[in-house]
Amino acid sequence: MQLVLLGLGYLAFMNLVAFAAFGLDKLAAVRAWWRIPERSLLSLAFLGGWPAAKLGQRYFRHKTQKEPFATRLNRVPLWQGGIVFALVVLFSPAGRRFLETAFR
Repeated sequence: MQLVLLGLGYLAFMNLVAFAAFGLDKLAAVRAWWRIPERSLLSLAFLGGWPAAKLGQRYFRHKTQKEPFATRLNRVPLWQGGIVFALVVLFSPAGRRFLETAFR
């Protein structure tokens, strides 16, 4: 139970940071200040803040048309899903049996 709460706390924190980062980067863009690198914004999304990153993108109307950033941000959940699937296959008993029979 503590691990679940820790995971939820982590996700809440990452989403808060991602949303704030999009807001700060929009403010910096408007005022011609130093910007947050796109790589950092994408990393925050990939590390668990994707829902808030998308919300921040829409709410602040920031980087909605910028390519390839917009496409990369939209692909983040696909990458996350693929990684979770691979981990489940690799570390579950059924996944191990499948791999053993598939690669004999």
